[in-house]
Formats: sequence, C-alpha cells, structure tokens
Amino acid sequence: MREVLNTILRLMRFSGLTASVVFWIFTLISISFNSWFDFYRDAFSDLGGSRAFYPWIYNTGLVISSIFIEALSIHMIIVSRDKLGVVAGSYMSVAGIFLSLIAVFPAGTRPHVFVSTWFFIQAFIGALLYGLARVREEKIFSTTIFIIFILAVVGALIKWPSAATLEAYEIILLTIFSILYILRVR
Repeated sequence: MREVLNTILRLMRFSGLTASVVFWIFTLISISFNSWFDFYRDAFSDLGGSRAFYPWIYNTGLVISSIFIEALSIHMIIVSRDKLGVVAGSYMSVAGIFLSLIAVFPAGTRPHVFVSTWFFIQAFIGALLYGLARVREEKIFSTTIFIIFILAVVGALIKWPSAATLEAYEIILLTIFSILYILRVR
C-alpha cells in the first residue's frame, strides 16, 4: 500500500503540466466547433459562454484542469518542508477552485470576470510563495519563479490585442512554472 501511495505522490508532481495539456486540448477542440472564435479579438472564456456551440466542451476542460490543479496543490503541501510551502499549496488550491468557477460562471455572467481574474492571481501568488519557500535550497529555481511572477505582473499591465492573447501568455507562464516544479521538486 505504501508503494502505491508513493507512486501516486510521484505522479501528482506532473499535475500542473497535465492541467495545462488538458486545458489546451479542450480549448482547441472547442475552437474547432466555434469558427467565429478569433484569438486576436475574443477571450477563451467566450468558448464556454452562451455564444458558443457546445460550451460544455470548454467548461468541462476547465473543470478537469481544476482537478489537476488541486492535485498539484496537494503535492505542494505534502512535499513542503516549511509553512510557506504549505501556504503556497493552499493558494494553488484556491486557484483550482477559481478555475472550476470559471466554468460555473461562464462569459457573460456577473461573477465571471472576478473568478477568472482571481484564478490567475491566486495561481501566481502560489507559485511565487513556493519559489520563496525554496530560496535557501534552490536559489536558481526561486529566482526563476520570481522572474515568472514579475513577467506575469508586467504582462497584465500590457495592452494585448485580446483577452485570449493575455490568457495564453499567462497560461504559458504557469506551464513553465509547472515544468520547473517537475524538474526541481522530488
């Protein structure tokens, strides 16, 4: 039984990257059913709103991705050696909840902008705190995570052609964090 649990724990390390892959697969499938979608004009969330054909495809991808974010947060908490790492995992857990809420409150609903914005805020704070928690052991890892956080903040301040272009940029940064997490955290 212990060996099975250790295997599951090792696999959970890949959950952030898996969340990203799932997001992109469901998003691309959703785009294929919605020829009106323009990456340079729309938001990804439009694929889950009332304007979309089969909005459940996009929203299902968000919910499945959120489950993987929750698994990542649990892994972060379990492998943390200090309270800051646990807090980081907790922020990531809240990010996962907000990600699923984007599906519950799709584009066009009142809380949508709030939940989608707070998904990114919580995820990047969680990543930053995790990097800070490892600063004594992994200075390069921590510095790289800090740079990712700064890039996310700067990116949010830039005028992008569309919400989708900003969202893609931020998701790529979170994917880079997930890859770094896989490479550095055992």
